[in-house]
Amino acid sequence: MGRFWTFRYTLLNAAYFIAFCTIHAMAAVYLLANGFNNTEVGILLAVANILSAVAQPVFAGIIDKPGALTNRRFIIISVLIILAGSVILMVSDENKPVIFIFYTIIYMVQFAYQPVMTALCFEYEKAGCNIYYGLARGLGSASFAITAFFVGGIVENMGVKILLIINIVAMVISAVIAYTFKLPATADRKNRISGDHPDDDRLLEKTAYVTSEPESISQEKAHNNFFDFIKTYPAYAWFLVATICFFFAHNMINDFMIQIIRALGGGETELGYANFLQAILELPVMALIGIILKKITSNTLLIVSGVAFFIKILILIFAANMVMMYISQSFQMFAYAVFIPAAAYYVSENMAELDQVKGQAFITSAITIGGVFSNLISGWILDNLGITVMLTVGTVICGIGVVIAGFSMRKKVTIHG
Repeated sequence: MGRFWTFRYTLLNAAYFIAFCTIHAMAAVYLLANGFNNTEVGILLAVANILSAVAQPVFAGIIDKPGALTNRRFIIISVLIILAGSVILMVSDENKPVIFIFYTIIYMVQFAYQPVMTALCFEYEKAGCNIYYGLARGLGSASFAITAFFVGGIVENMGVKILLIINIVAMVISAVIAYTFKLPATADRKNRISGDHPDDDRLLEKTAYVTSEPESISQEKAHNNFFDFIKTYPAYAWFLVATICFFFAHNMINDFMIQIIRALGGGETELGYANFLQAILELPVMALIGIILKKITSNTLLIVSGVAFFIKILILIFAANMVMMYISQSFQMFAYAVFIPAAAYYVSENMAELDQVKGQAFITSAITIGGVFSNLISGWILDNLGITVMLTVGTVICGIGVVIAGFSMRKKVTIHG
């Protein structure tokens, strides 16, 4: 039964990251082809990241409360919004105002439901559905890798509209999987629900975590106010600052990778290869993260990932050819591949049940805030000062993040009051 749930959750991840590749990894390629310059690309992505950073904790707070909006339903709504936006973009060639609005919406929503995907996994695990998160998430990265390997060359031959077509297909698949991804109506959980609602899917999802220790769970208090949340988890607040620094550098590379690669003599095909390399190397790490966490704590792994983010961007300052670019991308297996699952387990292990969706969401918000600063600064630096200056700024900020992460992980993670 565990394989069944892992397989379905893997498909959900695979469809998500195929779409993520076409929208996020190829954002600059699509926007530059539609008349945007680097500064405008940066502004668009910054606006999308700001909206995402604000929206994620708000949505998470709503999902955490009893009500109609569940993790699964939020994913379905998000998928349908992205699908509709992609169809509109298909008929909006080089219409910059329309592209700006709808690409921003798609980019924002795609980020907004990423932490909900993680929360969905842990919700279902607590309900007795065995899901191998690391493997599913790693195979999601593999789907990104395979898409990246082929999509660069396809874009060179067929144009950027193919990105939207791939995204539409991925969203249709996501919608079908998410709609059918329902918790089983077991007799045990039915007994926990009022007899007036024996088939109420919403109640099943909202009470899914109540499989053991109901008295302790019922006594937990949700910290929906941001400042109350940070006061409760002080070391986590510093970790969020470090995350912003890490993903300032990470987004700088990813969002403007096509410009870095063109400076090294490559093009869209090489962009595909670079994205493939970093994504495929995520698979073994994410698949084995459960075993790794038995030997190394999530706190330590998060520091390791920060150092890897730093080395990855530092290499690019001195890169003279595509070989150095590929070496830099190889550090993805120690950076992003370690950070994402380690951060998910960090939240799951150290936060109360009623705070976990928010905990996942705040991490993604920190990631997007790092993207905001990176987008606004990197595009302008690239247009006015060049690639080397841009990468140097990213390296310094990432180095600061490593120091902050080391400080935060030495502190007590949670202080429940």
